[in-house]
Amino acid sequence: MNEILEYIGMAFILIGGIFLFLGALGIYRMPDVYTRLQAGTKSSTLGAMSTIIGVGFLHPDWFLKIALIIIFIGVANPLSSHALARASYRKGIKPNLKSGIDLYKKAIKKQIKKFNS
Repeated sequence: MNEILEYIGMAFILIGGIFLFLGALGIYRMPDVYTRLQAGTKSSTLGAMSTIIGVGFLHPDWFLKIALIIIFIGVANPLSSHALARASYRKGIKPNLKSGIDLYKKAIKKQIKKFNS
């Protein structure tokens, strides 16, 4: 039974490593800060969670600590990515608009009108 848990843990660690590698590749290949943030955040969240779950299978007595770390990563990564993207946009870094649509610009205008009313 212990050997099966070890194989499952190693598989999760391998999957996590693949996600982290693909995230690094996405950060390298994407054209602007917003797509890089998305590639980095999604893959680092999944990669870190998979790796930590793999460690959980290798050391079952660490389950509570691992669960807390996974919850923290699941909450902190998307929030920090959102904050960085919003700050970048408000600082004036424009997205690479191949579609020509900037929905956030419209939302900010609505907020300003609502605030000034």
